[in-house]
Amino acid sequence: MLITRLKLKNWRNFKNIDVHLRERVYVIGANASGKSNLLDVLRFLRDVAKPEGGGLQKAVKDRGGMTKLRCLLARKDPEISIEMEVADRIDTPPIWRYTLGIRSEGKGAQRVLVSKERIENLATGQLVLNRPNPSDEKDIDLLTQTHLEQINTNKEFRGLADFFANVTYLHLVPQLLKHADQLGGYRLEDDPFGQAFLERIAKMPEKTQQSRLKKIEGVLRICVPNMKNLRFKRDEISGTPHLEALYEHWRPDAGWQREDQFSDGTLRLLGIMWSLLEGDSLLLLEEPELSLNEDIVRRIHQLLWSMQRQAKYRRQVFVTTHSEALLQDQSIDAREVIRLEPTKDGTLAHETAEEDLKLITSGYTVAEVLLPKAKPEKVDQLNLFK
Repeated sequence: MLITRLKLKNWRNFKNIDVHLRERVYVIGANASGKSNLLDVLRFLRDVAKPEGGGLQKAVKDRGGMTKLRCLLARKDPEISIEMEVADRIDTPPIWRYTLGIRSEGKGAQRVLVSKERIENLATGQLVLNRPNPSDEKDIDLLTQTHLEQINTNKEFRGLADFFANVTYLHLVPQLLKHADQLGGYRLEDDPFGQAFLERIAKMPEKTQQSRLKKIEGVLRICVPNMKNLRFKRDEISGTPHLEALYEHWRPDAGWQREDQFSDGTLRLLGIMWSLLEGDSLLLLEEPELSLNEDIVRRIHQLLWSMQRQAKYRRQVFVTTHSEALLQDQSIDAREVIRLEPTKDGTLAHETAEEDLKLITSGYTVAEVLLPKAKPEKVDQLNLFK
């Protein structure tokens, strides 16, 4: 499944947005325009839907409460609303529409309450869920939980709940992986920065693990000079999982190096490729160009496409980026780009305009047409500071 439409109201710096989405989504915009906030909507629904340690109350609390989530420009209407349409494949009619509205209780402990929760099966035209319902009106405590998070109430749309619960966010920080022993055992929930990346590889069945590493090895042999082989190996004494790469060397078999000796770019590239092959739900990537050679960055889009094609399930991928090199790839569909524009009335989210589509179709790149529109308005004034 994949999300084909996203509507937000009063979410962080977005007062009102409505965008259509593709199999790959590139989010561009100036610093602090809200790129991470846009991805966080999807992480929020994951935290609501996940069966272990999730739920609406925790998802809101982990983000600092309603005052941190609600758009500062929300005046007369304080409700936060998220609406998504989900399809089986791109360019096919959506089969589900999920709407979640939340608000503060307005008295006492200021609990977070569900102001609306609707699930529509668009394939059959059936309204599967419409809250608040009579039971909610009799017992307001029921509104402290969504039906999405409850196994006993989401039977009719369990597939949708599982889809949200399996969203993956990855912003691998190589230093956390290289120095895991010194940093100790504390890890953030859901491991957004890749500290448990090697353990994820270790948990895979050996046949699947080897198949994926062989595909990744083929890419790394092109990107990393002198690298010949990639393998998974446990420490013979402690049992700690490691990745090892063999580099061409004048002494046979003397070139095996563990992940703590890999370059930052190699680790980030490895993490991205493994994640593309790993799951079947959304994958959220923040600035995948970091630490990578510019010539490799230019081929990230082709890499995403290639890995999606090789994976058992084709994951929808959201990518935030500032990289001109990445967006110079002429195979990027201009419809895949969402441009964020900060204004005095909240951040706007733009799909590619018709005139820009024509320019890109005629041979210009996304970097040439759309990136100049995403730069900070007064950036040229930096020339004054000498």
